[in-house]
Amino acid sequence: MASTSDIKNGLCLKYNHDIYKVVEFLHVKPGKGPAFVRTKMKSLTNGKVVDNTFPAGHKIEVVRVERRKFQYLYSDDMGFNFMDNETFNQVTLDAALIDNHQFMKEGDTIDVLFNSENDTPLTADLPQYVIQKITYTEPGEKGNTATNAQKPAKIESGAEIRVPLFINEGDNVKIETSTGNYIERVKR
Repeated sequence: MASTSDIKNGLCLKYNHDIYKVVEFLHVKPGKGPAFVRTKMKSLTNGKVVDNTFPAGHKIEVVRVERRKFQYLYSDDMGFNFMDNETFNQVTLDAALIDNHQFMKEGDTIDVLFNSENDTPLTADLPQYVIQKITYTEPGEKGNTATNAQKPAKIESGAEIRVPLFINEGDNVKIETSTGNYIERVKR
C-alpha cells in the first residue's frame, strides 16, 4: 500500500473498482484545515476523466504496469492495432484509451502499458515528440520569422496543426504530442 505522498503523474492506481492513471495532481496545504491532494485521473478501461480529492496520508493501491514497445499497424472500426516486434502478438486498443492518437502514423513505435497481474493491455503512450511531414499548407513566406503568426497545416498522420508562416509542403516538423504544438522544423 502506498499513500498520497507517492502520487505522481503517470501513476496507475485502483480506485472505485477500476484502474486509473494520474494525469494531474496538486498537493494543497490550506492555511486552515488538513492538507489534501487534488487529482485528475483517467480511467484505463473506458477513458473517462475523473477529478478526485484525497486527504493527505490516505492509503492508495498502486497497480503495477509494464511498458512494452509495439509497432502501430493500422486502425479500423474495432480500434487501433499494434504488434509486438519480438513475438508478433497483436493487440487492439479503443481510441478513447489513447491520448492524442491523431499523431500516430503507421509504423511508429509506441509504448503499450500492460497490467502486470493479468497481462491485459491498458493504454498506449506516444513519445513526447514526433517528427512528421507536412502534406498540405499554404505556400510559405520566405524570411517571415519575426512575427509569431501561424497558419493551418495537415501532417502525414492526417491531423491538422498550426505552423509558422515560413513552413512549406514537404517540410518535416517536430510536434509535441501532448499539446499538438509545433516545436521546430527538422532537416532530414
